[in-house]
Amino acid sequence: MSTDPNEKTITPVATLSALPLKSFSRGESYASADNRVADAIGLTQIGATYSEVPPGKSGCPYHVHHGVDEMFVILEGQGRYRFGGATYEVQAGDVLGAPHGRAEFAHKLTNTGATPLKYLAISSVATNDVLEYPDSGKLMAVSDFGTDAEGFHFIGRANSACGYWDDEPDSAD
Repeated sequence: MSTDPNEKTITPVATLSALPLKSFSRGESYASADNRVADAIGLTQIGATYSEVPPGKSGCPYHVHHGVDEMFVILEGQGRYRFGGATYEVQAGDVLGAPHGRAEFAHKLTNTGATPLKYLAISSVATNDVLEYPDSGKLMAVSDFGTDAEGFHFIGRANSACGYWDDEPDSAD
């Protein structure tokens, strides 16, 4: 047994219904209550978040990750999965994929039922990631993604790009 006071105690079993949920809402379209269950059971190389989304809401905007694959396991409820140019009606028992890397893999899950949509979002882990938001034309670059660490976080628009050498001092000086 370790005597290191910084060593994390791992509990390898979590009951989803007993996890404390962190709630958020934004405007009329977005709301969710979540728990990063992977953290609760000591995982560091696989991400997993348990989410409950109220009727008529989505947990996040239409987006695609450039460094993280995602999979959603629908546990309860029903919804609409927008993936690329298609939409899919989903329900308990369905498994949804969201590969990384291309705009046509952008995705969004919306609760279309009368009860909370409950699902497990499972992902690969990448410390750094770039996300595209095709509906709004935004990009997000992050380090320490999915952690509580204070890393780099930038959100901007692709149409406000600048050149690599813009505003840099002359390197010949």
